[in-house]
Amino acid sequence: MSLFDRIKEKLSHEFIDIVEWLDYTDDTIAHRFERYQNEIKNGAKLVVREGQLAVFINEGQLADVFKPGTYDLTTQNLPILSTLKGWKYGFNSPFKAEVYFVNTTLFTDEKWGTKNPITLSDDRFGLVEIRAFGTYAFKIADAGKFIIDIVGTDNNFTNFEINEHLKSLIATRFTDTVGEANLPIELYAANTSELSETCQEVMKPEFSSVGISLEKFYIENVSMPEDLKKEIFEYSRLDKIDLDKLTKFKTAKAIEAAAQNEGGTAGAGMGMGMGFVLAQQMGGMMSPQMGGQHQQMPQQQYQQQQSPTMPPPMPQAAQYFYALNGAQAGPVGYDQLRSLYASRTINKDTLVWKAGMDGWKALNQVEELKGFLGGNTPPPLPM
Repeated sequence: MSLFDRIKEKLSHEFIDIVEWLDYTDDTIAHRFERYQNEIKNGAKLVVREGQLAVFINEGQLADVFKPGTYDLTTQNLPILSTLKGWKYGFNSPFKAEVYFVNTTLFTDEKWGTKNPITLSDDRFGLVEIRAFGTYAFKIADAGKFIIDIVGTDNNFTNFEINEHLKSLIATRFTDTVGEANLPIELYAANTSELSETCQEVMKPEFSSVGISLEKFYIENVSMPEDLKKEIFEYSRLDKIDLDKLTKFKTAKAIEAAAQNEGGTAGAGMGMGMGFVLAQQMGGMMSPQMGGQHQQMPQQQYQQQQSPTMPPPMPQAAQYFYALNGAQAGPVGYDQLRSLYASRTINKDTLVWKAGMDGWKALNQVEELKGFLGGNTPPPLPM
């Protein structure tokens, strides 16, 4: 390039009279308008389009910010820059300043997720791990603060550059929020809308501190290990159905499965057991019909036949009340209470009471319930 070509290039850049930026990308947030030695002609036109802000920086200091419109760059339109430069009576052409165009449109469908599992403490399941992911949307609310605090001297600042910072911020605040919520573990996946709104309110001040507005925040999924999920499903079923009926149902299924083992002694034994159970059930069903025949017998003969074989009445099974979430629950039988303990609905410190007790006591202080805790050792044999 000849000397005259270099002079021509310098002059063409120095006396540029239109300052504008046409964004041909979809991920640029801030773009620095480049000129030769940052020189702008006195009276040049500044064109700021919709969805943009123009920010003037003087030697690292924030000067004037322009909204969409067309401006003549004079001392009247650059009051802050004029003060910083000390232009009392105007300025000579050209003047020096950095001009950044900031994209203020909404950036949508940005992805976030927890890189590592979040460890939470649940009252029933102990320490558990969850993961979460979703989307968010943001836009630049304070262009000057964003340029000073985030962009710095980057001449073309993209969405990718800020996203890494924002995703780390989101993951940290999400972890803090779910930890302080202290919800039952299954409710995190069932209440994503409410949790999303709470997280957005918590994160807004952090975004605003660097000139960014968090417009939307969504939690699309909260996941947990499969074995924990199965345990939660089982627990929820136990909480909704009659535990006594469940025990009987599972016993019947076990008998049926063992009886199908034709070649084993267990199948034979179970088969006989089922025969006895069915015989008892049939006897109970036939007893009303037999009642009619009893009425036809002489009263004395009937009593003689029945009295030797009639057992005494069964003792009344104890019924227990227990405390759950600050409220009284029950009554339930011994087996049901044991099932509640096995499913972690109650524990050794749960208060229980039955007829005959002088007050509520912890489960581990009631003698007949200590068997729930395991590890019982019989007393030594008498010598």
